[in-house]
Amino acid sequence: MINLRTLVSVVALFAISCSKSSTAEETAKGPGAAKSGWLTNFAQAQEEAKTRQKLLLMDFTGSDWCGWCIMLDKEVFSKPEFQEYAKKNLVLLELDFPRRKTLSPELQAQNERLLAQYRIQGFPTIVVLDTNGKPVGALGYTQGGPQAFIAELEKLRKG
Repeated sequence: MINLRTLVSVVALFAISCSKSSTAEETAKGPGAAKSGWLTNFAQAQEEAKTRQKLLLMDFTGSDWCGWCIMLDKEVFSKPEFQEYAKKNLVLLELDFPRRKTLSPELQAQNERLLAQYRIQGFPTIVVLDTNGKPVGALGYTQGGPQAFIAELEKLRKG
């Protein structure tokens, strides 16, 4: 019975986290705005990755409703350790599929096209491309914070 109560509590907390309302900062960024340091335009991100000789990390996310996506952002992407690693090694691209905010029709069309192109089945899915745009691997939510996520990225980077 204790296990059932624990499970119900965890599910309830998870459901509450999935229904979080937009913060003033999110609202101020405007419709379709990505997190700080993240691009939303695929062509721009791909060009930057090629020019700067960095991997392109594409985050397919449901930023305002997907509990695992929100956890990945809070536990990994927002941490200084990941941000420092990303500055040196990655170009970051957010491909968002929100429910409570509106994307421009162009951004929505781009994201849907990439969702189909990379055969994304669930969120979050992280697709990593090399400097030539070739997929080198995919990841999902990784438990263990930025260290564990970076370790998985390093495995992909080293091939």
